[in-house]
Amino acid sequence: MRIKRHSAAWAVFAAGALVLAGCGTDYNIPEGGINPALAGLQVDCGTKPVSGEGSSAQKNAVDVFARDYGIKCPDQTVNYTKSGSGKGVAAFTAGQVDFGGSDSALKEEKGEVAEAAARCQGNPAWNIPMVFGPIAISYNLPGNPALTLTPDVISKIFKGEIKKWDDPAIKALNPNAQLPGIEIVPFYRSDESGTTENFQKYLKTATGGAFTGEGKTFQGGQGVGQGRDGSDQVAQSVKATEGAFTYVEWSFPKNLGLGVAKIDSGSGPVELSTANVGRGIEAAEIEGEGHDLKVDLKSIYGNKSPGVYPIVLNTYEIVCSKGYDPETTKAVKSFLTVAANADPEDLEKSGYVPLPESFKGKVLEAVNAIS
Repeated sequence: MRIKRHSAAWAVFAAGALVLAGCGTDYNIPEGGINPALAGLQVDCGTKPVSGEGSSAQKNAVDVFARDYGIKCPDQTVNYTKSGSGKGVAAFTAGQVDFGGSDSALKEEKGEVAEAAARCQGNPAWNIPMVFGPIAISYNLPGNPALTLTPDVISKIFKGEIKKWDDPAIKALNPNAQLPGIEIVPFYRSDESGTTENFQKYLKTATGGAFTGEGKTFQGGQGVGQGRDGSDQVAQSVKATEGAFTYVEWSFPKNLGLGVAKIDSGSGPVELSTANVGRGIEAAEIEGEGHDLKVDLKSIYGNKSPGVYPIVLNTYEIVCSKGYDPETTKAVKSFLTVAANADPEDLEKSGYVPLPESFKGKVLEAVNAIS
């Protein structure tokens, strides 16, 4: 499938396999002009198309990357299939795609590190954290008053220990809010989800283990809440239900006009904004060695510094450090260079945040080191 970009038509594609292609003079410059970071960028595009597969959580970000790549490299094509992180890793290690998109870094205990090295002609594969998407704590109340919540309160809601909106714990955090005495109706993802996995990691870290759920399947209190398949159904259910409460990617409550809570991790309420999420990313610690940029998510989730919004999902582009043929090397490096410099406004519209400058520097050093 070959798609020309007209107006904002690139933003959402229903097909599982995404192919965005540069189309020469037919490839329209975005309204407002070309991204300044892209305009001055020097890349060697190569002659081969770029292929990737994996995480659906980063799919809309890859749309933005591919659009910008088509502008910078008008004869190039990006093919990305959203099939889930596990299938993306498997396709990469099998040599079926140039990069794998994954909600988590390669796992040594599952044999993924060794399999990826074999695919890369005996060279290590690197986890490049290219996409960060905030997870919003969202709700539907009359008038959607501005609310502040803590990790402990969020945890207790999902465990069924706080059941009404006028509970004293919520009122203490929001003394000036008009809180109705209605039931809280939690919604969660019923399918396996990277969003759920990251949210549960956050709650477990931020509550010091008081919340015990983990993994891609939601594990709140027994009989608490209602499950829905996919973030879209979760968000639509919250929109349709007075008193509803959920965790969901930022783009959904923005588009539906739902309430989004500020988070108080101990240093005061913090609004979900690009700048506040960026502070957490900038302070993130790296677990990987050298140019393998595996992020220690606990260093974000447990960050209690003022002005840090700590609930994020990050996804990786998994690539070979060495082992591609020369033209594929050029194409992968040029695509990832463009991706790191993607248009911040377009990313935010799609529910993501751009890489903060210091973090972007680490990413570009890794991309430049691919050989």
